[in-house]
Amino acid sequence: MKRPPKPPARADRVSLLRYMALFRRDILSAQPARLYRAWMAEFRTPFFRSYLMNQPDLVSEVLRKRPEDFPKSDRIGEGLRPLLGDSVFLTNGATWERQRRIIDPAFEGGRLRDTFPAMWAAAEAATARLTRRAGDEVEIEAETSHAAADVIFRTLFSIPIEHEVAAQVFSEFRDYQRSQPILNLAAFVPLPKWMPRFFRRDTRAAAASIRKLITQLTAERMDAIGAGTAPDDLATKIMTTRDPETGETFSTGEMVDQVAIFFLAGHETSASALAWTLYLMALYPEWQERVAEEAKALQGPDFGVMSKLRISRDVFREALRLYPPVPMMVREAACPEHFRDRDVPKGSQIVLSPWHLHRHERLWDNPDGFDPGRYGTENGKTCLRAAYIPFSAGRRVCTGAGFAMVEGPLILSMLLRDLKVELTDRPAPVPVAHLTVRSDKGIWLRISRR
Repeated sequence: MKRPPKPPARADRVSLLRYMALFRRDILSAQPARLYRAWMAEFRTPFFRSYLMNQPDLVSEVLRKRPEDFPKSDRIGEGLRPLLGDSVFLTNGATWERQRRIIDPAFEGGRLRDTFPAMWAAAEAATARLTRRAGDEVEIEAETSHAAADVIFRTLFSIPIEHEVAAQVFSEFRDYQRSQPILNLAAFVPLPKWMPRFFRRDTRAAAASIRKLITQLTAERMDAIGAGTAPDDLATKIMTTRDPETGETFSTGEMVDQVAIFFLAGHETSASALAWTLYLMALYPEWQERVAEEAKALQGPDFGVMSKLRISRDVFREALRLYPPVPMMVREAACPEHFRDRDVPKGSQIVLSPWHLHRHERLWDNPDGFDPGRYGTENGKTCLRAAYIPFSAGRRVCTGAGFAMVEGPLILSMLLRDLKVELTDRPAPVPVAHLTVRSDKGIWLRISRR
């Protein structure tokens, strides 16, 4: 029976040094198999304690009911600060609240309709690029990265990825991905804020280059806004939105931080999700044909067509369940807690793992299987509400969740309307987690015209 690829689990007990080595290489295979059944698991190191939460009401307690008592941990963000600065992804408290008040209006429902023509154009461009490669074996992660980056540039700055600066940012970001480890020393050892962080030279250089290019785009847009010639896209909306409490807008530096996370979250996560979805379509051709048949409804850039792409939406949703782009989220207990008859000290790391929650053996029917039809079942509907968090949940839910659920099904449908994807003779890809859940050696598919 065909099964979607899943990384092997480690032995239940290993030394801290062994765990650090495994974690640095890949956080998914560094975890024991018991986490797929545990409601809560405790991990102790000489420096801190961490608790992985899989029980749905505990996940809800942390993310939805009491988010202020569980702020985002600085540990995972340590390795991302050279690129992301003080973006909304890393901040807490009043700073985060101010950032969300300015950013959220750009991603409200009506704005999705406004950005749809730009998404459509990026999807058409991706289809045209892959059509030219019909008959070839293609490393599909590179193609979905290209497509997702194109969506970001078109919707954010009204420029295609072929634009000189956009192309440079995309190139530099690929260098950043290759140089950036998932684990920084401070993820294990709580360093004081005054102590300098040590990053690889190529990591710092790539981050600095990306930020310089984004600063150029942002400054040019600031000038266009001042001159009254700026297009009505996401960048203009965010840069002209005033905080309803203070009346202030983002400075150029603050906007550079936010654009960096839009590019990371909106490009890297979408590329990961779409690549795994296409692999699953090659693994399960019967579902691919259903998506292709439904995709005949795509006739032009009319936002209303999204309501007709129900199969594509469920296929993409199921791919996000099996391969959530961000496999783990880390919060910190701001005060002592008591969960499942255990004392959780103040400062403990609280790990919410979409990877384990989405495959939990005591929650989902056929947890490791690919079944987009599950969302029409009682079990699927229940788990969708209680155990499905690819975009996080509660106040800190990803502001671009709605954006992603339009972008993914649209590009998937347009590609499969015109093209067919098939497996090659290469070994099945193994999921590994770096910045997002990617494959160990790329995802290779054979492309042909329909």
